Parts: sequence; structure tokens; C-alpha cells
Amino acid sequence: MSWETHADWWIDGFTDGADPEYEEQILPLAAEELAGARRVLDVGCGDGQVSRLATRLGAEVIGIDPTWNCVCVAHERGGATFARAAAAQLPFADKSFDVVVACLVFEHIRDVDTAIAEVGRVLQPGGRFCFFLNHPLLQTPNSGWIDDQFLDPPEQYWRIGSYLVEDETLEEVEKGVFIPFIHRPLSRYVNALAANGLLVERMEEPAPPSGFLAKAEEYASAATIPRLLYLRTRKLA
Repeated sequence: MSWETHADWWIDGFTDGADPEYEEQILPLAAEELAGARRVLDVGCGDGQVSRLATRLGAEVIGIDPTWNCVCVAHERGGATFARAAAAQLPFADKSFDVVVACLVFEHIRDVDTAIAEVGRVLQPGGRFCFFLNHPLLQTPNSGWIDDQFLDPPEQYWRIGSYLVEDETLEEVEKGVFIPFIHRPLSRYVNALAANGLLVERMEEPAPPSGFLAKAEEYASAATIPRLLYLRTRKLA
């Protein structure tokens, strides 16, 4: 399993203050959205950084992840209760949580319909699902910046691949590190959420934060392309 093999890539590069997108954008937005939560389930918790944030905000938190390496690190770092479990088979009773959060997780889950149904099942009526995704535009296979020097004058633009086609790719995110990504159009997620009584009440597509743009000179050209998509959904009573 690639995530089991390469858990260190995520833990070292994206947690504990290492990643500017988490520090400047994702965690502040998560803190805003998790405020007032009483009992939180963090699906795909990784090393537990969002779980620890929710605990600091006063919630009782359980983080689950299918990857042993991540769960072990989460236990070591503490701050919440952690267990090994899959999103498509949550080991909790119906209506167990007033908030479920998933941060950059569902783009790696094959059985998305069952996983979203499970979120709806364990949420209390009126509860909220805080849903963070790599933006589907960003993850569409064969998308990317084009530097077209044949035009007069030359142009740079974002080419979108086959956005409406669901597709799984194995991406080399770092030399020798291959991670599966599943592209789905936004409508695929929204309709699956609605089918399980989870209605969207907030959507955010923030510009990349300054800390990310400063990592490389060429990133400045990507300042108008969202990398993050956030949806807050509410479980129907």
C-alpha cells in the first residue's frame, strides 16, 4: 500500500508546521469551522494535526486512519484518541458526532459513495461535515500551466484536462514516492453529499497563501488558481 510505505513523506512534509498551506490556510480555516464542536470525528487523520486542533478548541476528538504508520505517529504526538479504521466502514454508532472533518482525504478514497454515506450515518441531525479537498481543477489529470511561446505575444495559461471524467492516477509527488489520486468533478461530490442528507451551506476556494507562492518563483503565476476547495455541509434534521 503506497500510503503505508510513504507515510513519512506526508508526516515530514505536511505536518507539525512544515507546510505553509496547512499553517497559513487550512488550519486557520479548520479552527474557524470547528469552533463550538463538542464531539468530533477526524476521518483520515494522518498524524492528527487537525484532531489536536479540535481538542485545543474544547472538543472530544477521535481520529481514524487506515495507515498504521500515521496512527502510530498520531498516538505519539497525542492530543486526541486515535484508531485504525477505514472511511467506508466507520466503527461508530449512528448519530455519534456533531462534527465530522476530512482534510485532503477523499481524493484518495476509491469507495467514495460508501464513505460519504458513513459520514452521514454517524453525524447527528443538524451536525456538520467539514470537507477539505485538493481542488478538482488542480487534480484533473493532464492539467497544468502552459507557457505558450508560439503566440504573439507569448501567453501563460492553465490548461484543464478531462475534468468531467473520473480517473485515478498514481502520481510521483517526490522522487520515488508514488501516491494515488482520484479525480472527480465537484458535482460528483455535491450530489453524493446531497443524497445522504448533507447539504452545502458554505463553499470556499481561497487563493494560494503567500508562504506557498514564495516557495518558488514560478508559483507567482499560479496565484489566481485555487489549490484548496472547502465545503461545509449540514445534516438534515
